[in-house]
Amino acid sequence: MGFLTKAEARADEKIVTTPESNSTSSDKPKTEKNSYNDQDSSPKEWGYDLYPERRSEGFKPKWSRVFLGLEGHENIDKLKCERNVYWCAKNSPLVKLMMGALKSSGCPIDLRRHISCEVCDTTVTGGYDPVLNQIVVCQNMARKQGMVQGVLTHEMIHMFDYCNNELDFRNIDHLACTEIRAANLAHCSFLSAMMQGDASLFNIKQAHQNCVKSKALASVLAVRNVSRQAAIEAVERVFPKCYNDLEPIGRRIRRNSPDQHRAYMEGPMYGYDVY
Repeated sequence: MGFLTKAEARADEKIVTTPESNSTSSDKPKTEKNSYNDQDSSPKEWGYDLYPERRSEGFKPKWSRVFLGLEGHENIDKLKCERNVYWCAKNSPLVKLMMGALKSSGCPIDLRRHISCEVCDTTVTGGYDPVLNQIVVCQNMARKQGMVQGVLTHEMIHMFDYCNNELDFRNIDHLACTEIRAANLAHCSFLSAMMQGDASLFNIKQAHQNCVKSKALASVLAVRNVSRQAAIEAVERVFPKCYNDLEPIGRRIRRNSPDQHRAYMEGPMYGYDVY
């Protein structure tokens, strides 16, 4: 296997609404699938230790946790997760916009092929696997529709970047850029910045940028075995360009605002075949 990009943490459960893309036959990422094979021997370095079902051994419930009722109902969780994914694909403005943008870019999404509900480490809610071109929704962590929408939007931005921009997740600058874009377009608001300590009433102007930098940094550190200083330098290096890239949503989504619906309605203006 290769590695996955990390979705936002549990604290963002009430994020704006929000894994996937590319056709099963002629999708772009398939042409580069073998380029990641040299990373197969180091799953920890690339984040695969966070997604046990991405590894050959799969997820194995512990009998002690089964006895306590904490594990052992994975099939039920998977069914609920898939139901939430389907609901988001039909009802979430941002998810529908992202699916339309991916389709217009030549990377249409098949829910059964490109989105997978799996058991994950408790530190993540989802991820994007560029090797299999799949979005992972963590069924044990993203249990509500709002959280699933956030995961889908976040990871579809990674998929969109991979489809359109020849993204190389092994390049830390590329990884930092797509994490900046995902946090910028799908997650950060003044309220969320306040909740994680990145803003106050005295630095409102920088609140959103600080939130984006913090989330991007946390995501890079979660999936790459690099020093904190190296991750910070990568985020700062690409931040101006990537922060100002609003494609394909076209605007930064404010919490509890009509921005999601506006972005969806504006999709055709940018040539996106919204669903």
